[in-house]
Amino acid sequence: MTNMISAGETILKTDTKGRVQTPPERRESLLDEFERSGLSGSKFAELVGIKYQTFAAWAARRRKQRGVVQVPAKATNPVRWLEAVVNDAKSPTAHLMAPVKLRLPTGAWIEVAELSQVSLAAALAQALEKAPAPC
Repeated sequence: MTNMISAGETILKTDTKGRVQTPPERRESLLDEFERSGLSGSKFAELVGIKYQTFAAWAARRRKQRGVVQVPAKATNPVRWLEAVVNDAKSPTAHLMAPVKLRLPTGAWIEVAELSQVSLAAALAQALEKAPAPC
């Protein structure tokens, strides 16, 4: 037996266990939207009201159909260093032309507005690299 429930303007079918049957077109549009969103799968599933296990199965099936192999992220040395040389500095407290933002892999960022802050930013970045990973 199949029941019907209303979701806005769309009538969705449910099976005898109460599970919503999502039409293939809607499933594909949700997967397209997920790929554009940049959100994690669990967050996206929560936002659109789908159980994560269901959404993960849809995404895995789509990757398999497309032949996309998901490569696990490498955990080796996530910190990337860039050497910056400041020429023509008049004094250690000279202002930079524009503040420099250093973005860390965790999403945090440091803004350096004065040359005197460069050594502090470098020390902070080194300390964060050596810090134990959160649980």
